[in-house]
Amino acid sequence: MMTELSPKAAKYLLKLDSNTKNRIIKAFKNLEKDPPQGDIKKMQGKDGFRLRIGKFRALFDITDDKIIIYDINSRGQIYK
Repeated sequence: MMTELSPKAAKYLLKLDSNTKNRIIKAFKNLEKDPPQGDIKKMQGKDGFRLRIGKFRALFDITDDKIIIYDINSRGQIYK
């Protein structure tokens, strides 16, 4: 599988410090494994999934052969 970032997610990722950025990228690499690895849960009341990376959350959808990450933010801000 391949991971694709939305412009919003890519912009947020670029703003982070290098240690945090590397940790999030490593978590995205684990999503590409079969089966996807990480703290993944199906979203309630919305389509898609969430990935927990420490205090950060990444919201994503899985299509045929792509993982589309459409938002990354801190735990308190992501669901607003």
